[in-house]
Amino acid sequence: MRYLPKSPADRKEMLAEIGVDSIDDLFATIPAEFQLRRGLAIPRQHSESEIVERFRAFAENNATGYASFLGAGAYRHYRPVVIDSLVQRGEFLTSYTPYQPEIAQGTLQAMFEFQTMICELTGMEVANASMYDGSTGAAEAMMMAVRIIGRDKAVVARTVHPEYREVLATYAQHQEIPIAEVGYAQNGRVDLTALDAAITSETACVLIQSPNFFGTIEDVEAIAEIVHAKGALLIVTIAEAISLGIVRPPAEADIVVLEAQSFGVPVSFGGPYCGVIACKEKFMRQMPGRLVGETRDADGKRGYVLTLSTREQHIRREKATSNICTNQALIAMMATIFLAVYGKQGLRELAEHNLAKANYLKNALATDAKVLFDGAPRFHEFVVELPASAEETNAALLGHKIIGGLPLSKWYPELGPNVSLWCATELTTRKQMDAAAESLRAVTPAAEMTRV
Repeated sequence: MRYLPKSPADRKEMLAEIGVDSIDDLFATIPAEFQLRRGLAIPRQHSESEIVERFRAFAENNATGYASFLGAGAYRHYRPVVIDSLVQRGEFLTSYTPYQPEIAQGTLQAMFEFQTMICELTGMEVANASMYDGSTGAAEAMMMAVRIIGRDKAVVARTVHPEYREVLATYAQHQEIPIAEVGYAQNGRVDLTALDAAITSETACVLIQSPNFFGTIEDVEAIAEIVHAKGALLIVTIAEAISLGIVRPPAEADIVVLEAQSFGVPVSFGGPYCGVIACKEKFMRQMPGRLVGETRDADGKRGYVLTLSTREQHIRREKATSNICTNQALIAMMATIFLAVYGKQGLRELAEHNLAKANYLKNALATDAKVLFDGAPRFHEFVVELPASAEETNAALLGHKIIGGLPLSKWYPELGPNVSLWCATELTTRKQMDAAAESLRAVTPAAEMTRV
């Protein structure tokens, strides 16, 4: 009765109220040829305890105890237990769009705090109350720049996450925004000479990522100087939010796009995540998404409301800055709680921990693999060239319960089949990193033989 609370007596009473004697009488108006007169071809009903046991049996088939060195835009960080304790409260978990501020002050204040923290982290003056994710946020930022500048072309670095670039291309195709890609130099950063040549009088914006897809930190200041000299806007996207605990914020940018997944949001098979757009104050009227502002009520008490609502629900559709009709409020709440728990110093220490772990792993793997792009600063990801195919090496490593780095040949064929992207976070133990280095040494001959 937990899920179907109507008892036979309840059903009989309801049928009597509407003037029929049975369920068959209730559906008598449906022609007989369209009525199902047999039982459904599904297994018999199970009790709750039987269902629990069934799923426990399924869970035993999962592969557990593996060390993972994957990153590439979805990062495994520790989630303080207080996050789920708070976001599962009914007033947060079930709340809808806070159009009525009289009954949504808690949600609105949480969004306002989220915006404030994002501004402090990114060096921007205003931030929205989240977007779907980092990739769609990047596309919206590109269209935002086109509206602001009045030009219709964009330049995107090849060091931007390949899947972000795919989303950008999808948006640009239907917005008729031509995109030019700029390659990378030997140090894994944007090629500044090529960038300067790619920007024309029709370029509205340049979009880069830092730390970029190779884990390398871009020279944002130098890039901004080139971009602004050509009259375009600089968009910096950040796929690893934890990096802001130690990496200087891209204050030279005009628009910053952030994927906040690392702030207490589980990897969850790829989503839902939480994107953000932050920008200079002079551009905020072209910023898509939801924006919460602080005000005073008739009694002079502080309150929060949705403001500058240039969304399609509030103004004429053709005037809207975006047709994104919701944000990731609950996921943004996770990020807000995460940042409040760690605080400024805690976030810095967490970032330093990640940096140290990646450096240890890089040195451990360097004995048997060549580290690429080693001439520029990085955060917690790096690219290595293995002695054998990255795909085959990973297949061999699985036998040692190790999930190796992400093979890059799919997106960067010029790097060859042996190149992969490795990541270490605070959850990666020294024991796991030592085991990865030892296993790599052990599987390399086997991988080479498979390749031959």
